[in-house]
Amino acid sequence: MKSFKPMLIIASISILTLVGCNKPKQTATETIPATASNSTEKAPTKTSTAGNTGLLAVVSKTKTAVKSGNFIEAKKEFDKFEDVWKEVEDGIKAKSRDNYDAVEKSMDEISEELKTAKPQKDKLLGLLQSLEKTINAIPKS
Repeated sequence: MKSFKPMLIIASISILTLVGCNKPKQTATETIPATASNSTEKAPTKTSTAGNTGLLAVVSKTKTAVKSGNFIEAKKEFDKFEDVWKEVEDGIKAKSRDNYDAVEKSMDEISEELKTAKPQKDKLLGLLQSLEKTINAIPKS
């Protein structure tokens, strides 16, 4: 009987320890935020006048830098075009595929010209003028 008591105590402690270890831990990855959604619905895209105005502002600043011959500044300014374009491109693509394609083509041509060792001022101004004309032709609604 004397040796049974210590064994009973050890067995009880072991069982309690095992029961405590089996309790599942709650982690932060198990909780799903209330705002999360499993739908495939996209956020609304902007094609408003504000989006077009943002694009035109970047083109205008780029043209100013090109006119002054500061191609480093022109490249820096035109790099902002992509950020503004990302916000509005889906809406423009849905409304006017031709204008969307024209903007994409102009973006590529301007970017490539600004990357050259000696960008051609007249060529850049022509490309920027064409891009500006395309943006102005995009439906504002």
